Parts: sequence; C-alpha cells; structure tokens
Amino acid sequence: MDIDKMQVSRKSVIVGAGVGLAAATLAACSGGDSGDSSDSGGEASGAASEELITTADVPVGSGIIVGETIITQPVAGDFKAFSAVCTHSGCLINVVADGTLNCPCHGSKFSLDGAVVRGPAARPLTEETITVQGDSIVAG
Repeated sequence: MDIDKMQVSRKSVIVGAGVGLAAATLAACSGGDSGDSSDSGGEASGAASEELITTADVPVGSGIIVGETIITQPVAGDFKAFSAVCTHSGCLINVVADGTLNCPCHGSKFSLDGAVVRGPAARPLTEETITVQGDSIVAG
C-alpha cells in the first residue's frame, strides 16, 4: 500500500484517540489495585480507621477543616463531621468562624451541626461518619 495514497477519515482519528484515552485512563485507575488485592483486605479496615485529627485540635463551639471534611465540636465531647462541599453550588467551605461554617462563593452559612443558617443553600451539609477512639478522631 502506498502511504501517499492512504487517507484517514476524521471519524477514525477521533475514535482512535478516544479508545487510546480510555485505555490510558483505565490503566491509570486500576494499575495499583490488581497487585495488592490479596493484601488489601486487612488494610481496608485499617484505612477506615485513619486518624483525621486529635480531639484536642477541635475547639469546643467551633470546628476545623481537614481536607474536604469539616469536624465540629458544638458542645464539649460531641464531635460531628461533614463534607466541606457546599450544598448550593459545590464550592469548598473554607472558613469556620463565630460558630458557623462559611462558603466563600455565595455566602451560605451552616451551623456546627450542618444545618443551613443562611442561604442560598437550601440543604444541610452531608454528614460523614467519624469515630472517637481515645484522643483520636478517625474516619469511619
């Protein structure tokens, strides 16, 4: 076959690029799991017990942001956790002040128990599961 006479359709190029991208994405997402699947059974329960923060780091009547999780302590010894993703438009809440969790995008405010104090958000924050183990607050 003469390369000068070879024609490739636009559709073939797009399909080929899509298949290549899909294969690369799957390889990147699944590469680490296949070799460790037999050993991860014991670690999966350990991952659920990952320490997020210590109880002393969360002020009473306030909270602290840890990654995309907000951990609050509305009253002494009562710890709660919420997703830091605002339920209005998905921005990350980045301020805990004066007993509220504040979204920088449109001004929504949430109480330390995740309830909406001021909109435009209409839904409370999504609660996350945490456990207090001694002086540690762990995920799960």
